[in-house]
Amino acid sequence: MKVIPRHLAIRLEQALGTSRVVNVVGPRQAGKTTLVRDLIATASYITLDDDGARAALEVDPYGQLQLASEQARKAKRPIVLDEVQRLPEITFALKRIVDADNRPGQFVLTGSSDIFTTGKAYDSLAGRVMTFILRPLSAAEIAEQGPCRLLDVVADHPRDCLRELPKARSFTRKQAIELIVRGGFPEIRKLDDQDRTHRYISYLDSIVERDVAPIAQVRKPDTLRRLIDQLAERTAEELSIAALCKVLAARKETVNDYIDILYRLGIVHRLGAWTSSGGKREVKASKLHFLDTGCATALRAEDSSSFGIGADQVALGHLLESFVFIELEKCLPYLTKRWRLYHWRQEGREIDIVAEAPGRLLAVFEMKAAATVGLDDFRHINWFLSEGPGKSYKGTGFVVYLGTDLLSFGAGRIALPLSMLWSFDS
Repeated sequence: MKVIPRHLAIRLEQALGTSRVVNVVGPRQAGKTTLVRDLIATASYITLDDDGARAALEVDPYGQLQLASEQARKAKRPIVLDEVQRLPEITFALKRIVDADNRPGQFVLTGSSDIFTTGKAYDSLAGRVMTFILRPLSAAEIAEQGPCRLLDVVADHPRDCLRELPKARSFTRKQAIELIVRGGFPEIRKLDDQDRTHRYISYLDSIVERDVAPIAQVRKPDTLRRLIDQLAERTAEELSIAALCKVLAARKETVNDYIDILYRLGIVHRLGAWTSSGGKREVKASKLHFLDTGCATALRAEDSSSFGIGADQVALGHLLESFVFIELEKCLPYLTKRWRLYHWRQEGREIDIVAEAPGRLLAVFEMKAAATVGLDDFRHINWFLSEGPGKSYKGTGFVVYLGTDLLSFGAGRIALPLSMLWSFDS
């Protein structure tokens, strides 16, 4: 099977030359091990999914790692500890070794959760470790294009970025829906609809069974599994803990704790509400996004045929919104400025995604699951940036849609084809 180049590879390679420990975190089957093996094939690999290796490290973590480190140093190669979340207590042994030897690129850790944020970790390795998050494949990676630098263009040309954007790649509505329902997990996305659905369901079952325990004790795994199904149904909706408690017959504290676990495992994201000094009535509730739309649609028993003529356009709109959020979130590490993503809602008005950068700079996004856009589709954006809480900011407003033309609807108001997310050169 062809290995798709990952955008993170360049940053990971650079980190190996500057940091003693490199930590690659991401959901299971996102491609972490493949990325590391492709980049440093000569490394010494220890997988903690192996019961024997894990048992030896549990008994004598420092002695075992010190021996492996000495052998790796002589061979001039790093040590890769795969699925390291299964033994977070290993951090103290790592600290002792890299404190005695400040060479960069000694250890590469991969795991479905960040061991340095769990209560079972004995040390943070602050100043010695660089952590990266690897999400499932982005649309740009699937198309073998460069990271989406749309927000960089906004930063450089906040009043007139239209002329600086690349030509949007051609695509069809069917192709867009296929991208959404297949998701980004490399081994799963190519399967046919039935097999893909079964694999995603099995994948989430395995996460509940194997990856949750190192993070937190879960007394009711069945409730956690049912919560995942509920969150898939509610992607791109404001998060109502009360509604989830009612349908799950669970306590508020339990639901909040379980959502936090799923966030740490890269399954969901709580998108905070954007506020400003000028907006006094913004609704502060977070919006929930499932971090892979292929996984979400599988849990919802949907495939590409679910969104034909007469289909529920609201459901497609929510999936499109989550898809765009995911793609923007994946590109953040590769941008020049530090952008943060939010949502915003005031009674009667809503902005799906608000991206903010230093210097009072905004890029706001609304979604439309159709092939045409009209001036009325910008009404919330126009109010928000001209009269509402964004009026004192430099801002560009985008309506992302399923058409193919990059269109201007006035200064700083752009109808953006979805394919712009995978139209930037490498």
